[in-house]
Amino acid sequence: MIDIDNVFIITQKEIKDARRNRWLLLYALAFAGLSLALAWLALVGMGNYGLAGFGRTGASLINLVLLIVPLMGLTLGALSLAAEREKGTLIYLLAQPVSKGELLLGKFIGLSLALLAALGLGFGLTGLLIAISAGGTDAPTFLTLVGLTFLLAIASLSLGFLISAAVQRSATAVGIALFLWLLLVFFGDLGVMGTAVILRLSVHELFALALTNPLQIFKIAAIWNIQNNLELLGPAGVYAMRTYGDGLLPVLGALLLAWTAVPLAITQQVFKRRGVL
Repeated sequence: MIDIDNVFIITQKEIKDARRNRWLLLYALAFAGLSLALAWLALVGMGNYGLAGFGRTGASLINLVLLIVPLMGLTLGALSLAAEREKGTLIYLLAQPVSKGELLLGKFIGLSLALLAALGLGFGLTGLLIAISAGGTDAPTFLTLVGLTFLLAIASLSLGFLISAAVQRSATAVGIALFLWLLLVFFGDLGVMGTAVILRLSVHELFALALTNPLQIFKIAAIWNIQNNLELLGPAGVYAMRTYGDGLLPVLGALLLAWTAVPLAITQQVFKRRGVL
């Protein structure tokens, strides 16, 4: 059984450690700065195109989220267990009356809260700038984008934890995390298109292939949220609209949650077998 008190204590420890994490601080400042810059550019062009502030900025933020948020989650997750194992603090923690499951859950929750707080800072400042300059038009769309970004962040963090549980050294974990980030980001659309051409996939098979990448799930959900149309994604987008209709966004959100739960469950099994070594 999981002792909630132990999980809460580990969570508090992880949040305190996150405050001193230079990687997290750097990511938070970079995301906040870039999101504010994109918001300002969107507001400058708003007068020329007549588009609502939140909707236009949300569209410009999609690519920023696809690049930075998975990198944040993967690298922070990759350092979570491997760094403590390398420093020897993992042995100390497990010497306390706490199980491996409680330790893993507490660290994941604590780092998730710290990561979401870092992203919330950037989105909060951006939303405030837009609200002051352009009013609250299309605010629900912007808030939905924030929610989807949070789901992508914890999914990426879960994958990072899996890497961290499987390797011994933090440098190796970060290297694997960066490779996976490159694979997911730069071989997402190109990989799906290339595979579809080579294997001559049908439309529903092409859509199913896209769902094997959490970044593609986020991209489809974010575009649907902003435009309520997926025609720019080609036949696969049209297939998704006709098949799922208004239920598409909940389905994609559930898939992002699955990308969090499944790697975390595998991480628990790997961590139980590997332990501190």
